[in-house]
Amino acid sequence: MSLTKAPPHTPVFSSSAVVASCVGFVLIGALQALYGPAIPAFRAEFGLSPSAAGLGLSAHFVGGVAGVLLFDRLYGRIGNRQILGASYLLMAIGAAGFALAPNWPAALAAALFAGLGFGGIDYGLNQLFAVGFGHRSTAMLNILNAHFGVGAILGPALIGAVGSAHYPAVFLAFALANLPLLLCLRGVRDRVPGPGAGAEAAGGPVLARSLGSVLAVFVALYVLHVGIEAGVGGWEPTHLETVGYGAGVAATATSVYWLMMTVGRFLVAPIALRFSAQTIITVSCAGMTVCLLLASVRELAPYAYAGVGLFIAPIFPTGLPWLHKAAPRARRAGALVIAASMIGGVAAGPALGKAIEWSGIRAVPLLLCGVSALCLAATLWLIRTTRPR
Repeated sequence: MSLTKAPPHTPVFSSSAVVASCVGFVLIGALQALYGPAIPAFRAEFGLSPSAAGLGLSAHFVGGVAGVLLFDRLYGRIGNRQILGASYLLMAIGAAGFALAPNWPAALAAALFAGLGFGGIDYGLNQLFAVGFGHRSTAMLNILNAHFGVGAILGPALIGAVGSAHYPAVFLAFALANLPLLLCLRGVRDRVPGPGAGAEAAGGPVLARSLGSVLAVFVALYVLHVGIEAGVGGWEPTHLETVGYGAGVAATATSVYWLMMTVGRFLVAPIALRFSAQTIITVSCAGMTVCLLLASVRELAPYAYAGVGLFIAPIFPTGLPWLHKAAPRARRAGALVIAASMIGGVAAGPALGKAIEWSGIRAVPLLLCGVSALCLAATLWLIRTTRPR
């Protein structure tokens, strides 16, 4: 039985629940970032090849996509508190299982469980923030997703502080940190806001015959921009070293790129109260394209990559309210684009790697610039198609 829809003005989160949700995003950001720094330790513990060790993060992402799709099926059928509570518990159980796993297959199964919870929290909170704050939804989503970046910065730093050999203790501590958040779920309303709230603010709903095309282009935008995000994060150090920078400079520049993504989301929150999602995403895609073009110039490359982080930051959280307002009847639209973003992150590595085999490392920023131009074209098409009639 579906839950009764709440009126658009009904608050979905109490103040304490908003804070707890931001902490939850710190935790999922940390979890995603913990696997990489821990690879040397569980390679030694389980006798793994590099490719086998990389399956840990792959299992996490597979679980994440499954979690998004699973909890989308439950959204609106059972209470929001139950969905989020089950997600936190799954993530805690999976992280603890990964820490205590006696062998690598058990560790992979635990990573899959943790990913299920990760996907449920990522989808559930993004979905509720996208419709739960009225005209402030875009600003609140940017703040929420900025905390993901905080976690992604803190996770590797924690592993570095205690040493990768002690990764089980870090994963266990992470599992325990999820449990207090269950107490804050009382501040989350079980009823979901009515569809279409605020649709007039960002352009009316698209015509039924255009809906499929709009959803497809939104999915493409999310796949492509997350591919750029992962591509810069993965290949920036290699590109900088290839053009003559030292390993230390390259690593620092990559850390600055991730930091700028986090800073960018905090900075855009007040801007989102004054400018539309369409304007913010257009400027973001244009700025990202220019910065990637400048990154092909050796002397500018480290600074240009930092600019990419700043401009790409608002796209993911800002696009969700726009999608909900443009297509309020497409209930599964949020799940599609969030799942697509995870798939984009997984597919970016091999796809970009194959392109680099053909063109060489020095072409990395130009390849990504081409993808960014496609993001800009997709945004302009969406603006034209979702314009009020």
